Amino acid sequence: MRLPILTAMTTALVAATAGCVNISAPDKPIQINLNINVTQEVVYRLDNEAKTLIQQNPGIF
Repeated sequence: MRLPILTAMTTALVAATAGCVNISAPDKPIQINLNINVTQEVVYRLDNEAKTLIQQNPGIF
């Protein structure tokens, strides 16, 4: 006795909510603006011994 009542209630609930969802395409195209500013900063430090070696031999590199 409970199963037919439960089935009827479930069917009524599904039928009542079936028209609530509406999916449609937008009127205008979707625009994604990515304003990205990339700044790269390279910081280097030389060991005093390496700095001296480079100054004494400028053609090493």
